[in-house]
Amino acid sequence: MKASEIRKLSAKELDVKLLELKDELFKLRFQQAINQLDNPMRINAVKKDIARVKTVQRDIELHGAGS
Repeated sequence: MKASEIRKLSAKELDVKLLELKDELFKLRFQQAINQLDNPMRINAVKKDIARVKTVQRDIELHGAGS
């Protein structure tokens, strides 16, 4: 997911997206632990998406929804 797509989301949608990504990361780590993970690079992509969402949330917190 691109940062521009994330910035279009509302604060509630960002919270929901963050929970979904954390859940996906948990499931991916579990699959990796039992050696059933097909694409190990997906873990890195999900981590980066989580960081992007958190960055946008922090930006909204500091500068308001107008930025």
